[in-house]
Amino acid sequence: MSLTDKAIEQIRELIRSGALPPGSKLPPEPDLAAQLGLSRNLAREAVKALAVARVLEVRRGDGTYVTSLQPSLLLEGLGGAVELLQGDSGAIQDLMEVRRLLEPMATALAATRITEEQLAEVKRHLDAMREAREDVELLNAHDAAFHRAVVSATGNESLLTLLEGISGRTLRARIWRGLVDDQAAGRTLAEHEAIFAALSRRDATLGQATALVHVSNTEQWLRAHLDATA
Repeated sequence: MSLTDKAIEQIRELIRSGALPPGSKLPPEPDLAAQLGLSRNLAREAVKALAVARVLEVRRGDGTYVTSLQPSLLLEGLGGAVELLQGDSGAIQDLMEVRRLLEPMATALAATRITEEQLAEVKRHLDAMREAREDVELLNAHDAAFHRAVVSATGNESLLTLLEGISGRTLRARIWRGLVDDQAAGRTLAEHEAIFAALSRRDATLGQATALVHVSNTEQWLRAHLDATA
């Protein structure tokens, strides 16, 4: 480990131990450096790195604070990283495999927890997708919102953030554009309708199965598309 990495780990340990709980203010830089046995420069570099990771928040003129440490905050950089991988076909296929592993189980869990209000939100985006069959941008937006509403119904914020991150806005748009060009949008909409029907029945097994069919078909189409353009 570099000296900076060791400094980062020391601050992380203060947070993990509860010495610096979420929302707390760090000591001034000279005091923090002395407390950890670091040079001020190392302490400063560690704080910068943890601020980039959204563990710390530097408030100009006020000081440095531990963030809320909520999963949605700490994992939000994942989506940006995925967008940078859009030109790597191998990485894209790996991400689709991860989605295939996670999303069916998330849909099954959602089926057991979804409320009437949450179900109505899923239906609203499904209806909007039907109306936007020829508009790729709208299809893409409501497709993302449909899946977000489904996973939100699990009540698991970490799962939601992970799945949103690996889906990738650019990748989702590319898939919808290709499906519309291939006249496969109708089939894909039918798969979304099957997911909604399973959720309506609160059927976890059916929810898992319908989501698996949907993600697997999308993955299969994407692999064929990537092979054809390689």
